[in-house]
Amino acid sequence: MIKYANFVISSPDVAQCPQSTLPEYAFIGRSNVGKSSLINALCHNPKLAKTSQKPGKTLLINHFLIDNRWHLVDLPGYGFAQAGKSQREKLRRMIERYCLLRDQLTNLFVLIDCRHEPQKIDLEFMNWLGEQGVPFSIVFTKADKLGKERLAMNIEAYQNTLLGKNTDHVDDSVAVWDELPPIFITSSEKNTGTDELLAYIEQINATFLPPTSH
Repeated sequence: MIKYANFVISSPDVAQCPQSTLPEYAFIGRSNVGKSSLINALCHNPKLAKTSQKPGKTLLINHFLIDNRWHLVDLPGYGFAQAGKSQREKLRRMIERYCLLRDQLTNLFVLIDCRHEPQKIDLEFMNWLGEQGVPFSIVFTKADKLGKERLAMNIEAYQNTLLGKNTDHVDDSVAVWDELPPIFITSSEKNTGTDELLAYIEQINATFLPPTSH
């Protein structure tokens, strides 16, 4: 459980990110995927990351210090259709530069709205991460919006698409994965999956950070 979460800085580019040796766990997803709500649920602070009914509000790289041990990073969403072409390109460069140049990036959590069928933009982004060797996990959000059976069907469809078993959503631009990255199922409303996410982060931290003192 997170005891301390504090906003550090918003940066327009990876070059302005904090000079720190702490591991970073970044969160990203399409606009309106519920990213800010999930971050707030993880940190037990409804006002930590700014939520909005209007998608595309996160335009900077936002760092939060967690328990003085690691940074949680809130990245801008991708694929916001209403943003202008120049702004979309600016955000794309910002995201790519952070993913490729930030040595402290330990894991990227890619958020997916579980209510929708596999989206090409998400598949292409994960394909790019795989090609670049960026470590990432898949986080399905808004699990409380679906019944258990439909939720299981949607997630299985996504898994099958990534594994090349669902040809309805695969084309030449989307890679077929031999092995899937870690997958988490979450709900900000019900706090589903937050403990599992934090346990995964702590599991990674335990490999190179000193244990927490009680």
